[in-house]
Amino acid sequence: DRFEEAARESGARIVHSCGFDSVPSDLGVLLTADQAHEDGEGTLLETTLHVRRMKGGFSGGTLDSMRVQVDTVRGDRSRVRTAIDPYALSPDREAEPEPVGRIGQVWLERSADTGSWAAPFFMGTFNAQVVRRSNALAGWAYGRGMRYREVVDTGRKGAAPLKAMAMAAVMPALVTGFSTPGLRQVVDRVLPSPGEGPSEKSRAAGEFAMEVHATTTTGARYVTTVSAPFDPGYDGTAVMIGEAALALVLDGPRLPGTAGVLTPATGLGEVYAARLVDQGFTIGTRRT
Repeated sequence: DRFEEAARESGARIVHSCGFDSVPSDLGVLLTADQAHEDGEGTLLETTLHVRRMKGGFSGGTLDSMRVQVDTVRGDRSRVRTAIDPYALSPDREAEPEPVGRIGQVWLERSADTGSWAAPFFMGTFNAQVVRRSNALAGWAYGRGMRYREVVDTGRKGAAPLKAMAMAAVMPALVTGFSTPGLRQVVDRVLPSPGEGPSEKSRAAGEFAMEVHATTTTGARYVTTVSAPFDPGYDGTAVMIGEAALALVLDGPRLPGTAGVLTPATGLGEVYAARLVDQGFTIGTRRT
């Protein structure tokens, strides 16, 4: 809102969310939509990102971002509606297919895509806002009827449903902790502070694998994988940010879009995906 007009007038590209938030989500949906278009299979309808594997340390800075957001919303209740609106980052909110307000969310399910028990991904709300902004900036090229969400798969057997329920409860519990006087002080003492994070050994063992499962308007189904042998929030994000910067500096004529406040998909696109593959990422789309 603050810099869109200035960026357009000056010819600048401001590309945000170039880390684990929200590159796997944004590029995964872009490449899925591109493949469906190339195959003549229409545009996307139901589209779900599944976190299939994720191993890495948790950042004190990420937690502090949550604290700040909770404090901001508490200070201005009108912002709650924006924070939970899946289309909050759209450049034309009125043109979006769903009304303003919370979109219903399933807290525990057995996924038809993977057969796994699943819970909402705690980064999914923001990632979904970025993906939907990409769709709008691209003239709704992914499809006017696309519905997008993100879940974490917890497995098919044994304690998988209990694990999914526990994961679904984490975010509401954190928000409650940060919002409640007295409890907030306890939570702040227990959780990492800004600047604190995982050890080098922990980061070296990190990895992640995400799958975007989508159905198109013709009934075709696609799966796009985005994975890497890196801690998602640290080593992986460092690679993603670095390659985004190099793409902006070195690949200008080959990049999609124009000037303005963009997303990884609309500002960097497939050129960026190729750069990440060169750095050890696995990114690819298959028809199922």
